[in-house]
Amino acid sequence: MHDDTSLTVGRVKRVLDERIRPAVHSASVPLTIEVNELPGEPISPAEGLALDFAPASVPALWGPAWSTTWFKITGRVPAEWSGRRVEAVIDLGFDINMPGFQCEALVYRPDGTPVKSINPRNQWLPITETAHGDEPVELYLEAAANPVLLDYHPFLPTQEGDIQTSSREPLYRTRRIDLAVFEQEVFELSLDLEVLFELQAELPATSPRRMRILQAMDDALDVLDLQRIVETAPDARARLAPALAAPAEASAHRISAVGHAHIDSAWLWPVRETIRKVARTTSSMTTLIEEQPDFLYGMSSAQQYAWIKEHRPEVYVRVKAAVAQGRFLPLGGMWVESDTVMPSGESLVRQFSFGQRFFEREFGIRSKGVWLPDSFGYSPALPQLMRRAGFEWFFTQKISWNQQNVFPHHTFLWEGIDGSQVFTHFPSMDTYNSQLSGMEVAKASRQFKESRITSRSIAPVGWGDGGGGTTREMTGKAKRLENLEGSAQVVWEHPDDFFDAARAELPNPAVWVGELYLELHRGTLTSQHATKALHRWAEHALVEAELWAATDAVRTGTAYPQAEFDRLWETVLLHEFHDILPGTSIAWVHREAVEVLSNVLSDARDLADAARRSLAGEGDRALRFVPTSVGTSVGGGHALGASFADAESTAEAASVLLSGEDGGWRLENELVSVLVSAEGLIVSAVDKATGREAVAEGRAANLFQLHQDFPNMWDAWDIDKYYRNSVDDVTAAASITASVVDGVASVVVTRSFSESTIEQTITLAPGERTVLLRNDVDWHETEKLLKLAFPLDIQATHTEAETQFGYQSRVTHTNTSWEAAKFETSMHRFVLVREQDFGVALVNDSIYGYDTSREVSDDAVSTTVRLSLLRAPRFPDPDTDHGHHEITIGFVIGADAAVATTEGIRLNTMPSLVRGAREVAPLVSVQGDGIVVSGVKLADDGSGDVIVRLYEALGRRAVGALTADFEHREIREVSLIEDEIAEPRTGGELRLRPFEVRTLRIAR
Repeated sequence: MHDDTSLTVGRVKRVLDERIRPAVHSASVPLTIEVNELPGEPISPAEGLALDFAPASVPALWGPAWSTTWFKITGRVPAEWSGRRVEAVIDLGFDINMPGFQCEALVYRPDGTPVKSINPRNQWLPITETAHGDEPVELYLEAAANPVLLDYHPFLPTQEGDIQTSSREPLYRTRRIDLAVFEQEVFELSLDLEVLFELQAELPATSPRRMRILQAMDDALDVLDLQRIVETAPDARARLAPALAAPAEASAHRISAVGHAHIDSAWLWPVRETIRKVARTTSSMTTLIEEQPDFLYGMSSAQQYAWIKEHRPEVYVRVKAAVAQGRFLPLGGMWVESDTVMPSGESLVRQFSFGQRFFEREFGIRSKGVWLPDSFGYSPALPQLMRRAGFEWFFTQKISWNQQNVFPHHTFLWEGIDGSQVFTHFPSMDTYNSQLSGMEVAKASRQFKESRITSRSIAPVGWGDGGGGTTREMTGKAKRLENLEGSAQVVWEHPDDFFDAARAELPNPAVWVGELYLELHRGTLTSQHATKALHRWAEHALVEAELWAATDAVRTGTAYPQAEFDRLWETVLLHEFHDILPGTSIAWVHREAVEVLSNVLSDARDLADAARRSLAGEGDRALRFVPTSVGTSVGGGHALGASFADAESTAEAASVLLSGEDGGWRLENELVSVLVSAEGLIVSAVDKATGREAVAEGRAANLFQLHQDFPNMWDAWDIDKYYRNSVDDVTAAASITASVVDGVASVVVTRSFSESTIEQTITLAPGERTVLLRNDVDWHETEKLLKLAFPLDIQATHTEAETQFGYQSRVTHTNTSWEAAKFETSMHRFVLVREQDFGVALVNDSIYGYDTSREVSDDAVSTTVRLSLLRAPRFPDPDTDHGHHEITIGFVIGADAAVATTEGIRLNTMPSLVRGAREVAPLVSVQGDGIVVSGVKLADDGSGDVIVRLYEALGRRAVGALTADFEHREIREVSLIEDEIAEPRTGGELRLRPFEVRTLRIAR
């Protein structure tokens, strides 16, 4: 027996790496190679197979960034290989070990049948299980020369992230394209040793089990002839067999494994490349399903299935067959794995409805749970939305990335802002790309928080992010770990079955209340403002277009453009993917996102305009169409309808512009009085009704502040806390002008700083308590963060920031590490800061991040809110946000939750003026304080029924009524995604709990 375990460990590692793994493929012969490098974008497989090919050799350079090269490889199986398993082994020049982050290929047979993908961890292709000898080989590789952009830290700025700026020099050099004999026993030996080698490393240093494993490995290597690996592998395996046969303890942790790849719908590659990544990975996974009888593979994102169906139908046939067998598992019930912090409530509803509709239409199934392993934090509105959409469970792991605080649960109930709860699980191995390593398996058992009561966790198994999925090495390890002493037990299992069992074992789980805040990636609330702004505007434009199109369909019989709405919504939903909307993708992705979302916005506005004109009829009277259910303080008009716009003279009630106050200007109307200093800062803002001053004494609001912004690692993702340690106040004004036009007072301030300029227009209109700050920014900074600060004379214990269908409260202090970690937080259209009888809201049209701090001076506590406007990270897009931006902020003086909600909606959804002949009565009207209509549309099923979604916005119980002004039968509640529900509430009476969302169907 060896006493020095380090000698055994070193011996096993070297023999495994240098002798056994290389011997998995023994004899080999080169294949004949021909190539065709495409001059432009990818082509279909049928076109690829019909190309003319030119002779090539190995090694050979190929593939400028983002190009496609088709390889034709041919040969014959040597006669002497008769009876052997033969594979092709292909190395396209892989220079890092991570699949999905460099070159990769999908392989086809001559008839166009897909075989599987080739990547650094999956370099083999099946040729024949049992060769006869002299079989012809002909295969075609569609190889993508995607550049390596993420070679771990440091992340260096690169122009390779856009085909318009990337190098045209070849990136890769082929290394091997051979036929080879696959040695099954050597492969099995490699896995036997790997599993035991990794297991012993996790066991106590002197435990008997570890000692016996070390001895078994020594015994195995003693009989392994390193010059005759193939011949002696069976003897070595026999020496290891007793160690692998020892059963797991009865109390062993149970890991429910599911094959996985988590293919980012765009990130360090454009959408067009993701389409091919999905085809490559699913080809490999369907092949693995055919070869491994117990293996299950799960894939989320209906969008990705739709891509295969459209672009790679030959792959989709195999996927559909595997789904029908219950082996390929559609997960998550969403269109994509979206960000959940920034999309609107209506957007999240559509994520669920479009995802579930697709899965039901294509496969006849619905997902029972929401699968979001990698999104950057989770909105507290989600539990209600998931439950009302019919989901039973929620899965993620991203919170394990927290910088500061370790989340206290792995299996628990998550409670949202309305009190809804959803059964939730985080995998205790802290990864969604498990390789089933000994470290991961031991970690899953060791740190599982609920181990006193339950004994199971999930492991998503496979190479992910860029695709790749599960390998035969991983399935081989899973087989050995199914029942192995010293290890958790691994079994392939559908997540639904895991959650059923976990729920049964844990009948009274712990409860986590409120948002699942990720203590990392805080910069994603601000990066790539143009993408975020266009997405926000498109969301609102689509909801408004649906309202007017539904009204037009009911009032005039005009056809409802459902197909067009579906197309536009699917585009918006795709761009909510958690590396697009958060602003963390390459320049190519965001360049296309701006173009595509601009087109969505234009098309949605055209649909709304056509419906409004149809409703108004031919005429010349001005009609004001009001697309919201909230009140308007000026202009009147039917909420959710249109009325004639009476000619109003605002000159009499004009705001008063006074100059000469310390060189500044006072803007004043009947509600508020605002003093703008000579530097263009707001130094006073008084609510006339109460006499309260909103601006902290001796301070100035509307103050731009510029910070150095260079996080430790994830540039576009992160804002690290130390950015606050230095700041430049942008106070110098290049010019200031003031005027009154049609009774609206304006002060225009131009500022230049560093490499950028801001032209800000400060306006106050009659009858308004909101000072509008319209900012035109020409931004050309590097590694900077621009904030807009509002020090407020308010002793606030909380801020209240809008989220989907309500708001979330966050404390303003940092009593605990959990609170201190939230130094940058999210909002939608408003953040509200208030005392019991007075508050200030900041509303916006396109931003999502803010921070809060408290200041004490002479025993008076004030609260400063700073809005995050723009960033300038250099990776993965070296020119992030350079260019022109329009950002509008509303400074609401004297606000509560109702005022903040109303002003936030008004800023984002303005009335429209149309010339016509008739007023338009709203299809529906709602009575009840705090009840807001979120959307009005026709039903997805084409029945013509009207769907109304509404919610309680103020965080208190509400009583009201919904009235339908058209011929209808009944009003009944349905699910969030328009399914019938058991025992629905019927009629128009409304009784809502705080922040409750209700979806009502009005049958025509």
